[in-house]
This record gives sequence, C-alpha cells and structure tokens, in this order.
Amino acid sequence: MAQFPGRSPTSVAMRRIQSELNEWLLHPPEGCRLESFEPLLNWVIMIQGPESAPAPGLPRLYDGEVFRLAINFGDHYPLEPPEVLFIPPSPVHPHIYSNGHICLDILYDGRNGGWSPALTVNKIALSLRSMLASNTNKARPAGDLDYCQRTRGRSPKQTNWEFDDDKV
Repeated sequence: MAQFPGRSPTSVAMRRIQSELNEWLLHPPEGCRLESFEPLLNWVIMIQGPESAPAPGLPRLYDGEVFRLAINFGDHYPLEPPEVLFIPPSPVHPHIYSNGHICLDILYDGRNGGWSPALTVNKIALSLRSMLASNTNKARPAGDLDYCQRTRGRSPKQTNWEFDDDKV
C-alpha cells in the first residue's frame, strides 16, 4: 500500500477506493472520464454537460460544456463522504457556488446530510450529471459572492448546509 505524507487512511478505505477505481475503469458513468487518480486518495473527473433538456421544449443548458470535479477521499471513507467540489470554473447552477462548492445532500453526513456508505464515486458523478440535466435556471445560488468570500480556502464539508430545494 502506498504511503501518503501526513495521512494514514484505513485499510478499509484503501480497499474500497481501489475497488471503486477498478469498477470505474471497467464501467465509467456516461459522460464522465477519470482524468487522474494519483495519489489514490485524490481523483479528478471530467464531466460533460448533459445533452438532454429537463423537459421537451426547454433548452439544453450545459450541452457542449465540460467540467472538472475533484474527489478527495478522507481517511475513514466510505463511513464518511469524500470531499467533492467542482474545480473552477464550475457550472452555473442554483446549487453550485462559483468556488466549486456543491449544495447536494448526498455529499455530506450529519444532521442535514444524506451520505450513505452504499454510495460510490460512480453514483456521485451520475447524481451531479442528473442535477445539471434537470436544471431549468442557469444562475448562481443567492449570496454566491458572500459565501465564496466567507469560505475561501475551506472545505465544503465545513459548511452547515440546509437542503430545502429539490426542484433543481
């Protein structure tokens, strides 16, 4: 097992991450490509904007766009969710801040989060593409600039998210 300076991931975490990597390489999610996974605890994924519209007659808001997603696994993955954020420039979306932080319950555990160890990076990528595909309003979240200034350099996992909008 490779050694990571300053980190000591559990053997459970390393086995799970390696298993997910193998699954990804065999069956990558549609519209997604693994750009890098070195070191193993830090992945970068390329996500193509969905070609589909949220409903007939509505525009395809992200068609032709490509985004980069950073996945940083913690030492206790999968019991704790990975840190997931878009590498700026992030998609313009009501639940994605311009600093790449994503307001999506499955990315967080705790009182307001919906993380489950049954989730995988493959499922996270599919959820994010689905979130983009279902959007009808290409706009930043309310308070984007203020939020980004307050959270400069912080992990999105340090935000106390309120998940109350399931429409986009």
